[in-house]
Amino acid sequence: MVKMGKDYYDILGIKKDASEDDIKKAYRKQALRYHPDKNKSPGAEDKFKEIAEAYDVLSDPKKKDIYDRFGEEGLKGGGPSSGGAGGPGTFSYTFQGDPHAIFAEFFGGRNPFEQFFGGRNGDMDEDMETDPFTRFGMGGMGGSGMGGFPRSFSTGMGGMGGMGGMGGMGGMGGRSSSLTRQQDPPVVHNLRVTLEEVFSGCTKKMKISHKRLNPDRRTTRTEDKILEVEIKRGWKEGTKITFPKEGDETPTNIPADVVFVLKDKPHLVFRRDGSDIIYPAKVSLRDALCGSTVNAPTLDGRTVTVTTKDVVRPGMKRRINGEGLPLPKSPDRRGDLVVEYEVKFPERLSQSARETIAQVLPPT
Repeated sequence: MVKMGKDYYDILGIKKDASEDDIKKAYRKQALRYHPDKNKSPGAEDKFKEIAEAYDVLSDPKKKDIYDRFGEEGLKGGGPSSGGAGGPGTFSYTFQGDPHAIFAEFFGGRNPFEQFFGGRNGDMDEDMETDPFTRFGMGGMGGSGMGGFPRSFSTGMGGMGGMGGMGGMGGMGGRSSSLTRQQDPPVVHNLRVTLEEVFSGCTKKMKISHKRLNPDRRTTRTEDKILEVEIKRGWKEGTKITFPKEGDETPTNIPADVVFVLKDKPHLVFRRDGSDIIYPAKVSLRDALCGSTVNAPTLDGRTVTVTTKDVVRPGMKRRINGEGLPLPKSPDRRGDLVVEYEVKFPERLSQSARETIAQVLPPT
């Protein structure tokens, strides 16, 4: 007669002919009842671990088959039948999983009490006959899909989003004891820089606050961290700088990447066009007609003189090569400074001025 050792079915409160769905429902009920955050009685932690071990075995078809035939001793390779004919052979099982990780994988978060009821644990019945998932339309989580569970809750429940249907749960029928985690979406911040900073290059120090796991791997603390963002010469607006996994860390997620996106600060003098900089130069109507000289400033503090004897039309441009921003891929080369003319027309003219202009300018 096979010695059963631990009765995993009794631990979960089910019969030996229980279905896969019955096993899941039983684990959900017992795990919620004895979770240390809910149950403060002596021995609750040990019972919680025992429930996790029972579920770890009975939810895995291979382990369950060996356990049903040879009991706990045969499952763990210690019984007299482990080497006999028809025995489990070289199979040897030891529960090394984290019961809290199994709980988190099943529920998609380590604290469903807080998640569904705002942390008011006392509002829940001790037997947990009506569990939070049933209340939100998951219907028992035993089917092949997520049932009526709202997408808005699914995306906000840590590991829940990556389980791909409750019939699987990373192989829930043949599930490994490791926790399947997904990385949170990137956390994106705009980083505003001046044209002078892009021209010379600089280092920005950005202070962030993020959550980090404590040594118990269950609770979190908030930490401040300084991220140094090196702005390369000539970088274009929209350039992204990524700091991997600097987002909040929880027991059930992979921290998000923190991404800084370069944005130009408005400049008092220039506009930017890629690696070119545009200087709007205002000239009088007289200078536009008779010839003009513009002293155009540069980003490095110099002045470039631009003279033209041609008639200046509104919107006309003059390009000074090599006086713009460094090229991102070749910072030893530079774009251009573009002088964009704006003609200032007088608001009024005297009668004599009108007559003089009429005599000098052609009618067409």
